[in-house]
Amino acid sequence: MSQQQVERGFTLWFTGLSGAGKTTLTEALVPQLRLRGIAVEVLDGDEVRTNLSKGLGFSKEDRDANIRRIGYVSRLLSRNGVGVIAAAISPYREIRDEVRASVEADGAAFVEVYVKASLDALIARDVKGLYKKALAGEIKQFTGVSDPYEEPVRPEVVVESDRETVEESAAKILSRLEELQLLERARAVR
Repeated sequence: MSQQQVERGFTLWFTGLSGAGKTTLTEALVPQLRLRGIAVEVLDGDEVRTNLSKGLGFSKEDRDANIRRIGYVSRLLSRNGVGVIAAAISPYREIRDEVRASVEADGAAFVEVYVKASLDALIARDVKGLYKKALAGEIKQFTGVSDPYEEPVRPEVVVESDRETVEESAAKILSRLEELQLLERARAVR
């Protein structure tokens, strides 16, 4: 099936702590969206930091600048009918709301997905040991430990990656996109 643009572009904005499963969910959703004929682009927080935000640190101002850059590219793509998945911690509610307003002002949809997991689950799946180092005070300004993370107030979707399988979470997101009429309902296989 060839890819085509959706009539109305959208930005799926994944927010959540490091290790919550934003990238894993992205990897599960992209092929499913493409199978449905959606042109999809991914803006992963780590890749953006390497390619668009090199040199930024982790102060609030630098984090906001990074999120504004991701939001800007998301807005450009989604206003042109592309389905965008932005997967970034984006710890501050105010800047997420600013990005939402800019995307929606251009006629595209903004769908906030809160990828949630308990701190214990995040520590258990942290192969680099970053949470343990942050809890020991070895890493400063670590979101969720020594730096704040402001949970979304009214996200369109909440997935609990420590209680749901990747498939369950992806199905929940696809279902919400269908409810919002951003994606055609999947046809039953006969």
